[in-house]
Amino acid sequence: MFEWVANPAGWAALVTLSAMEIVLGIDNVVFISVLVSKLPRDQAERARRIGLLLALVFRVALLFALTAIMRLTEPVFTILGNGFSWRDIILIAGGAFLIAKATHEIHAEMEGPDETERRGTAPGAFTAAVAQITVIDLVFSVDSIVTAIGMAQDVSIMIIAVVIAMAVMYAASGPVSRFIAHHPTTKMLALSFLILIGVSLVAEGGEIHIPRGYIYSAMAFAAAVEAINVMAGRKRRKHARGRGEA
Repeated sequence: MFEWVANPAGWAALVTLSAMEIVLGIDNVVFISVLVSKLPRDQAERARRIGLLLALVFRVALLFALTAIMRLTEPVFTILGNGFSWRDIILIAGGAFLIAKATHEIHAEMEGPDETERRGTAPGAFTAAVAQITVIDLVFSVDSIVTAIGMAQDVSIMIIAVVIAMAVMYAASGPVSRFIAHHPTTKMLALSFLILIGVSLVAEGGEIHIPRGYIYSAMAFAAAVEAINVMAGRKRRKHARGRGEA
């Protein structure tokens, strides 16, 4: 099972697949960060840990069901000459869920902070957040594992790459969640990212392949602009405090 350890090509596959899994995990981190930003701090940390643990469990479990995963790519019905597999159906449903969820959250943000805060502290908010994280974890896991199967042949390489990616996601999710919670304007940007990701999943399910590089480049550019806005806002507040003290 670990014969690849003595083969440089095996290590190259591990590094490449780990990098790919980390990139694919960005979507998951953004979604979890947006969801937990509405919860109290202790519940947010628990929900984040549960969400990432579920993502790891789903990915490893799916890796041990490779035969079933490969069957997910076989068409189950055809519409207008286009075949749709279970993977396509899962991606379309997951993408539609992301679009609907992000649109709902944007609407809630526009209603005002009082309403948003009330929803976030509702008794069932934690359970609802975990349930939604579970649903979207499954969607991203299927996409991630299908990609892994296409890039590597050894199951052990896939499992190690998934574990590495999940460790990076866990390390990154905390700072991302705190940043979104401390800077409300970035939450709207993150929700916009979720709509973009949802559209790309629906398109992927409909056999319209949008290069991920385009999507992540747009996200990186928008995030860079928002980072500049945050730094400019800090400087304005600092200057305002300086003038007030003078």
